[in-house]
Amino acid sequence: MSMTDLRTRKADFPILQREVNGKPLVYLDSAATSQKPRVVLDALDDYYQRYNANVHRGIYRLAEEATAGYEGARKKIADFIGASEPAEVIFVRNTTEAINLVAYSWGRANIKAGDEIVLTEMEHHSNLIPWIMLAEQTGAVLRHIPFSLETGELDMDAARKLITDRTKLVSFVHMSNVLGTINPAVELADLAHAHGALVLIDGAQSVPHLGVQVADLHCDFLAFSGHKMLGPTGIGVLWAPRKILEEMPPFMGGGEMIAQVFLDRATYNEIPWKFEAGTPNIADAIGWGVAVDYLAGIGMADIRAHEIELTEYAIERLSEETDVTLFGPRDARKKGGVVAFNLGDVHSHDVAAVLDNEGVCIRVGHHCCQPMMRKLDIAGTARASFYLYNDNEDIDRLVTALASVRRIFG
Repeated sequence: MSMTDLRTRKADFPILQREVNGKPLVYLDSAATSQKPRVVLDALDDYYQRYNANVHRGIYRLAEEATAGYEGARKKIADFIGASEPAEVIFVRNTTEAINLVAYSWGRANIKAGDEIVLTEMEHHSNLIPWIMLAEQTGAVLRHIPFSLETGELDMDAARKLITDRTKLVSFVHMSNVLGTINPAVELADLAHAHGALVLIDGAQSVPHLGVQVADLHCDFLAFSGHKMLGPTGIGVLWAPRKILEEMPPFMGGGEMIAQVFLDRATYNEIPWKFEAGTPNIADAIGWGVAVDYLAGIGMADIRAHEIELTEYAIERLSEETDVTLFGPRDARKKGGVVAFNLGDVHSHDVAAVLDNEGVCIRVGHHCCQPMMRKLDIAGTARASFYLYNDNEDIDRLVTALASVRRIFG
């Protein structure tokens, strides 16, 4: 992506024009949430000002327009990930809710005492806690694929030993939100399927950056969120094939998810609406659809190539700093646009506070990955993460701001 293209892209994001503490904003926290282009903000405003109405049941013009916008967004997202049909896309609040949906609906119908669920040591809490809760309630056993402290990559020899005929589900993060590691999804999925297990992939970090196609991943469930891919907060997706979704019981009960209701019994709606009880997040679904259009207009291959260049540059610049410790793969092609690091003995929260004074936004702490931090034997890290609106100048600002940390903390 040329510098001219980058300047044009940055201009599309109103928030990137502001100053923080009198300095131009440098936003390096897209792994937590991405910024939103003006077209997405305009789409939200347009819905609320012109056709705010509930979906599906109204026969007046506004309701029909709202329904068309909401279901049109579902189709855009289905096309973006290569789903066979829009009905395979279930709207939820976020990646966390999507994983919980699988744990509560599919898990409670299929997991019993002694069954094994295989995860990894690098999971976000969102892909740990639902399975811990399920195991506590069913008597299932949790297994965890280790990762290498040296390379930040999964130990696939251990994976081949852990995934057995006792395994009912293998669930793993596609791209680590801390190390940036891109895990071998197809190899893990094929290994799981060879033992009759299903596969859930946490795509919160990968779908916004890698051009994910569900058929290429060989998975049975894919969970991801809108707010990490230029869309609004409060909207996410669970994808699964029609056959699996039709066999799963509803997650929540109420309006919209029913076909017929009597005082003592009910029959349930078709997918996807069987899993979308109550008034849905109409505006944010529509906004997400516009975000998907924006990403598709740039091209996911170009976005990925740009992020590889940024990550290579960030690793190079930070590696020059003798008091900086980097975590995760050093090969930018093996990781996403995420660089986790620590600066000497300075606490990561202190690093972030000084950087904020310089107008640089990063994420610090355990990143909802406490088991990983224990394995790394650290309290947390500083984390810079990149997206299509970042450039080398942003990384230079980060490195320069670290000098301010040294001046204050010695």
